[in-house]
Amino acid sequence: MVQAYILIQTEVGKSASVTEAIAALAGVSTAEDVTGPYDCIARIEAESVDDLGKLVIAKIQEVPGITRTLTCTVVHV
Repeated sequence: MVQAYILIQTEVGKSASVTEAIAALAGVSTAEDVTGPYDCIARIEAESVDDLGKLVIAKIQEVPGITRTLTCTVVHV
């Protein structure tokens, strides 16, 4: 299982609707509104790195109102 945090910037006033839409996607374990340089942080899980990439590109980045994402893959040291 591969896990990552997705840091998301949204258009002004779109944070709540983006977070709600992302939270409903399969593979998203949690999504929350935050303050600071990002508007939403989501934790996602997938079977492989390829599946993780597909989730980010094909589903998360397609949510209306998102302007930028940053993917931070979880590592277990």
